[in-house]
Amino acid sequence: MKFIEANGARIPALGLGTWTLTGAQCMDLVRRAIDIGYTHIDTAAMYDNEREVGRAIGLSGAGRADLFVTTKVWWTDLALEDLLRSARHSLERLNLDYVDLLLIHWPNPAIPLPHSIDALNEARRSGLTRHIGVSNFPTGLLGQAAAFSAAPLVADQVEYHPYLSQEKVLHACRSHGMAMISYCPLARGGSLFGEPAIVEAARAHARSPAQIVLRWHVQQEAVGVIPRTARAERLAENAAIFDFALSDDEMAAIGALTRANRRICDYGFSPRWDAP
Repeated sequence: MKFIEANGARIPALGLGTWTLTGAQCMDLVRRAIDIGYTHIDTAAMYDNEREVGRAIGLSGAGRADLFVTTKVWWTDLALEDLLRSARHSLERLNLDYVDLLLIHWPNPAIPLPHSIDALNEARRSGLTRHIGVSNFPTGLLGQAAAFSAAPLVADQVEYHPYLSQEKVLHACRSHGMAMISYCPLARGGSLFGEPAIVEAARAHARSPAQIVLRWHVQQEAVGVIPRTARAERLAENAAIFDFALSDDEMAAIGALTRANRRICDYGFSPRWDAP
């Protein structure tokens, strides 16, 4: 397993995303993932599955210090008391004393950013989380958040895949010593897996297209990935990406898919209700 060192945090480069997973399915997949060797589990208050994630962690038998658990505060709860209440409720649902990483899920233009960042720092000072960060922050806002924060931010979680460039955000993360964590790393709809650059790399390495794309992510400096799957058989496949490497030419060919699609993403303020 590869780790990303980010402002004092040691973040597993591969995690399990749990967006849309609920009930017994969520519990089963989280337990199976931990059994396979996943140590990074990602959830959020908005996902409405923290209770199931917590039960799966408890049933897994894994030591708390061996896991890296991330959760997020929804964008309506960024005032001081609201954020602290949200974080405490998340811990109650997860049945944990602390999370490893607490993120602001989306920025909220109605609440001054310094106030939100101060609240996030207070959650850290109160022992609710070991590390703090943000999600879906564009480059300019990320720079402001880093400047306002008393403790270093360790990650910005954003949508990222070969069809969707986050070059500017990634550069900003690196400049601030942060990790960039990719959600929806395999894109949506499956068309990515038919791209010649990915098909050819999969054939050359005797791997699946999904493994090639995930390897492309983690082979980049400061990039982690949290693929979500509803199929238990995909868990082991997604984790088997650390025993091979893509060539420079393969990395470049996959990266060129962004330029071909001309989709440069640098999010603004407005939350996207269909995204994790």
